Amino acid sequence: MELADDSPAASPAASPAASHGDSHGASHGASPANSPAVTQEPSEKEDFKLSLITWNVDGLDVENLPERARGLVKYLNLYQPDVVFLQELIDPYVHFLKKRFVSYLMIEGAEEGYFTGMLLKKSRVTFVESEIVPYRTTKMRRNLLVAQVIVDGQKLCLMTSHFESCKANAKERMNQLHVVKWRFKHAPDDVTVVFGGDTNLRDGEVTKVGLPATVCDVWEQLGKQEHCRYTWDTSANNN
Repeated sequence: MELADDSPAASPAASPAASHGDSHGASHGASPANSPAVTQEPSEKEDFKLSLITWNVDGLDVENLPERARGLVKYLNLYQPDVVFLQELIDPYVHFLKKRFVSYLMIEGAEEGYFTGMLLKKSRVTFVESEIVPYRTTKMRRNLLVAQVIVDGQKLCLMTSHFESCKANAKERMNQLHVVKWRFKHAPDDVTVVFGGDTNLRDGEVTKVGLPATVCDVWEQLGKQEHCRYTWDTSANNN
């Protein structure tokens, strides 16, 4: 299977989670979050900006893969994000993205099947190291992809994941959220943690697990812009 970028058409089946140079995360309370221990001067906070998009490319839907790939290319070219969190990647998709976006570093969450990944803009993001954190009880080969990076002198811990799917797997999703929560709580004092992805979380599941008081939803912090509210808008996506 090969993917070719031969059309500007956007796929209607995916929605960007960031726009206008601001970072935004997954809905249902599991959005990108600031580490509770971050300390910065006010002037540094005002000057620091990070643009981020999170996108489930639905790589398992082979029939619509080329159209979805064109849609992703359109949005990445439009917004030029510093960081891209990706879910449901497959190997042909990875090869396509590496060829199409040579100005980004690709980090992969696995080597086979379907998996998560990150694109890091080389001109803006300095890569330090990455790790794959397994979810011990997953039945769907899900994990947490973590990358330590530096942007404008600020240390960041970037994390993305694709939590267990389907309503019946609430317990496993909450187990996976606990892993993310632990990472929030144990981040070093000089590191900001940013998490986003396809969590499949329901509001009640987030309430049961709870999050540290200093974890915030970036979309809410940036003014709740309606046009980028949903990472999966059921009025625009019918599958």
